[in-house]
Amino acid sequence: MRVFDISVTITPGIPVWPGDDQVELHRRTKIEEGANANVSFFAASAHTGTHVDAPYHFLSEGNTVENLPLDVLVGPAQVIQVTSNVEVITAEVMEKLKFEPLVERVLFKTSNSDLWKNPEAPFNTHFVGIDESGARFLVDHKIKLVGIDYLSISPYKKSRPTHEVLLGAGVVIVEGLDLSGVSAGKYTLCCLPLKLKGADGAPARAVLIEN
Repeated sequence: MRVFDISVTITPGIPVWPGDDQVELHRRTKIEEGANANVSFFAASAHTGTHVDAPYHFLSEGNTVENLPLDVLVGPAQVIQVTSNVEVITAEVMEKLKFEPLVERVLFKTSNSDLWKNPEAPFNTHFVGIDESGARFLVDHKIKLVGIDYLSISPYKKSRPTHEVLLGAGVVIVEGLDLSGVSAGKYTLCCLPLKLKGADGAPARAVLIEN
């Protein structure tokens, strides 16, 4: 059994969504300065690094992150390679991809994964996302969880249509994955967001298990 960490390391200086605060992470007490223990302070947007979107992120009456179904966040998943010439994942693009029969969790590996090679690079607005037609394709095909390898499932400045379609259908969204170290294929996904009461999303540690 091999376990692949597909989470982005959260550190000061990593890309954050424009307008979000930068990550703050530092030790407030230090053993070398006489403290009893090292204790760190952490502050960041709930949508920092690898994270999960709850329906409440775009739907005013939607569930918050602590109510997301664990049986969707853990289970068989397919990593699907999207060719580097694709800039937007549309329904037409989806039609040409090879989905496993009865797959319920899909993670799209795109050219975005290369963007994580420099963890302190500025936010890149030209990332690959899924448009509204692609979102409807996923809903029509009974997908329960969808992930992508940058900070939004939808193209830059076109967030609402894709999110509303997916979240409105109860699809769990995982964003900010780093799939650079895994190949296309079948895995077991374990993606557990922090249990933040009333939050519209939360950072998560996500791993893929190769059986």
